[in-house]
Amino acid sequence: MSVVPLVFTSGWASGINAYAVVLLLGLFGATGVSDEVPAALQRTDVLIVAGVLFLCEAVADKIPYVDSVWDTAHTVIRPLAGAVIAALLAGESGSLPELAAGAIGGSTALMSHLVKAGTRMAVNTSPEPFSNVGMSVAEDLGVAGVVTFALFNPVAAAVIAAVLLVLGLVTVLFLASRIHRFLRRRAQRREEKRLAGTGGHWPDG
Repeated sequence: MSVVPLVFTSGWASGINAYAVVLLLGLFGATGVSDEVPAALQRTDVLIVAGVLFLCEAVADKIPYVDSVWDTAHTVIRPLAGAVIAALLAGESGSLPELAAGAIGGSTALMSHLVKAGTRMAVNTSPEPFSNVGMSVAEDLGVAGVVTFALFNPVAAAVIAAVLLVLGLVTVLFLASRIHRFLRRRAQRREEKRLAGTGGHWPDG
């Protein structure tokens, strides 16, 4: 069977929480739940690092504004992780060239990452912190559920991931005005900090 559905699903999930994907796949492979997981993801050091980073993300992802800073820092990391995981899955399967798998996983991860980052910007225009916690928990549960399902029914999981990705893109378009408001506020805060550093006056020259 082609590994494309699993590659697509892992890419979508990596764009939301790459560390959770590595940790889940590694644990499933190490415990014998699935024999489709590459040995590289089952290594003890990989699992430990993924676990620690997952815990860091679990905390940062629930704090208003910190989550957006974290997302910005992961704009490269998540797509890269999606590409690497996809290439490893393709190498294990042998049914898809690793370069093609990396392109699918990386591009899908980038799209889902942009959906997540954009949605969080819109949520951060709300003064209460509870929406951030709710979004984070929903994302973590969604990633865990879809990745687990993908190991047993990759085609159905890929369909679910595709639907969620499309819905996410539509949601970001719908929230475009709130995202713009968040970016404008952030730019204003940066300008205020810059002016505070110059004593409230524009620098000469």
